[in-house]
Amino acid sequence: MPAPVHVSTHPLIHHKLARLRALDTKPPEFRELVSTISRGLFFEATRDLRLEPVTISTPLMETTCRQLADRVGLVPVLRAGLGMAEAMLEALPEAVVWHLGLYRDHATLKPVTYYNKLPPKPEMDVGIVLDPMLATGGSAIAAIDILKKASTPRIIFVGLIAAPEGVSALQSAHPEVPIFLAALDSHLNEIGYIVPGLGDAGDRQFGTA
Repeated sequence: MPAPVHVSTHPLIHHKLARLRALDTKPPEFRELVSTISRGLFFEATRDLRLEPVTISTPLMETTCRQLADRVGLVPVLRAGLGMAEAMLEALPEAVVWHLGLYRDHATLKPVTYYNKLPPKPEMDVGIVLDPMLATGGSAIAAIDILKKASTPRIIFVGLIAAPEGVSALQSAHPEVPIFLAALDSHLNEIGYIVPGLGDAGDRQFGTA
């Protein structure tokens, strides 16, 4: 049975998502919205990370608290995943970031890898693949394939918006990988864009539409 698909029900995420979708949202506001929504999804996606005890001194006494035991790696799919990674790195500065360059060939809709500096065995216990739009699923599947070849113990996918076709493809290829989303939309159109979606997340972040 595939790992669950978690679609956020948080009111603030849905409030921000409405503005993110809007045609008149300019790149500076768009980037800020990507950051805010991504940070919220990051807390949802990491809620079951392992903890370990640590002894600290407060101004009053010594006490035992808990800190992360898992080493977290953020794996943004370039270039659209960059805004998501920056937001999550602000929430967890100790995380490492491994960039993967993948783009979708507009003729075949298949992913093409053009940048990969991942070492043979990255030092992370949990790799979080970041891609705003889970459309056909090809880029996400390719990114997870790369992480598996690098023996990443555990992998999570986090996106902003997905199409059912992308979710189905990702679950078929990697059924054990949980998926965290802000929204699950209706379908893909004839050129592989999510409907109603928000257009091209990379172009809208960086003003290159």
